[in-house]
Amino acid sequence: QVQLVESGGGLVQSGGSLRLSCAASGSIVNIYRLGWYRQAPGKLRELVASINWSGTKIIADSVKGRFAISRDNAKNAVYLQMNSLKPEDTAVYYCNPVPAGGSWGQGTQVTVSS
Repeated sequence: QVQLVESGGGLVQSGGSLRLSCAASGSIVNIYRLGWYRQAPGKLRELVASINWSGTKIIADSVKGRFAISRDNAKNAVYLQMNSLKPEDTAVYYCNPVPAGGSWGQGTQVTVSS
């Protein structure tokens, strides 16, 4: 089973940007759709963006126009570019196939200060 490791989180001021990376331990070519999820304290985990093997993207309304997802099958990686960050984007961000299955990684913490 391919393991996914997230990185790139941090503390940023409102309006700032971050780029998250998800590195896979093996090939992601056979994973049809990969997504970035987030979970804020006290809230359910939600899917914010996903991309299929051919590059078709689905972006949640809450981040549309601010977040962009990309995928590099050759590098076995998925990225989430986050711009115009808001305090409500504060959460732990995870990558996982869509639909989610198996185990979750440690995630990467994103904190947006006002």
